[in-house]
Amino acid sequence: MGSDDANAAANLKRAILKIVVDELTKMLGSENAPYDFVRGKPNVVMFVGLQGSGKTTTCTKLAYNYMKRGWRVGLVCADTFRAGAFTQLKMNAAKIKCPFFGHQNETDPVKIAEEGVAFFREKKYEIIIVDTSGRHKQEQSLFDEMLQVEKTIQPDTSIFVMDGSIGQACYEQAKAFHDTIKVGQVIVTKLDGHAKGGGALSAVAATKSPIIFIGTGEHFDDLEAFEAGSFIKRLLGLGDLQGLMQMVTQKINPQK
Repeated sequence: MGSDDANAAANLKRAILKIVVDELTKMLGSENAPYDFVRGKPNVVMFVGLQGSGKTTTCTKLAYNYMKRGWRVGLVCADTFRAGAFTQLKMNAAKIKCPFFGHQNETDPVKIAEEGVAFFREKKYEIIIVDTSGRHKQEQSLFDEMLQVEKTIQPDTSIFVMDGSIGQACYEQAKAFHDTIKVGQVIVTKLDGHAKGGGALSAVAATKSPIIFIGTGEHFDDLEAFEAGSFIKRLLGLGDLQGLMQMVTQKINPQK
C-alpha cells in the first residue's frame, strides 16, 4: 500500500470513528431537559428503580451532592417493602448529616411519603428526596403502589435509577417504569469496575429522559455529572482515539 492509500485509509477510519462517536452521543441525548432545581422553594424528587439497582445509596449521593453546594435537603424513606431499607437510609442520612424522615413500623408507603414531604415543606427545605420501594417489571402491586405515591406527593421530578451492568435488559425495565409514571431523569449506577453501562442507551430510548449523573463507586461522593462524550469513551472501553480506530479497522478488515 502506497502512502496515498495509507492516508486515504487513515482518513476513512477517522471519518467512521467520528460517525460512530457522534451517533452514539446523539443517542444519549434527550429532547427533554432535566428538571432545574429552584432555590428557596421545595423541590420534591421521587426515586424509582429496580431492586438491587443502588437506589437508596443513590438517594444519599444526590442529597450529599446538593448539600455540599449549600442546599437544604431532606431524605424520606417510603420503602416499606425491603427489609432493612429504613435502617439503611437512616444510617446513610446520619453519615452525611442529612435530616431524615421515616416510620419503622408503618406499612403504608403512601402515608409515609405524604407525611415526610409535608414535614420538610413546613420546615422550608429546598430539596425533598423520597425513596420508594425497589421493584421488578412483573410486580404489578408494587407498580400500583408507586403510582399512588406519585399521585399523592406530586413530585416535581422522578428519577429512574438504572443498574449500569444489566445491559440491554434495561430497555423493557425502563419502559415499564415510564409507562407507569413520568420518569423525568435517569441516574446510571455501578459504573465502577468493568461495568460499561451500555444499557444507558436503552434507558434514554425507553424514557426519553436525560441522564443527569452516573454512580462510579460506593462512597457518597462517587457521583459524577453526566457528560455524553466521556461516557461514550467509557462505554466503548477505549482510553484514546487510537484504540477506537484499531477496533474499527478490525471490524472492516477482520483478517488483519
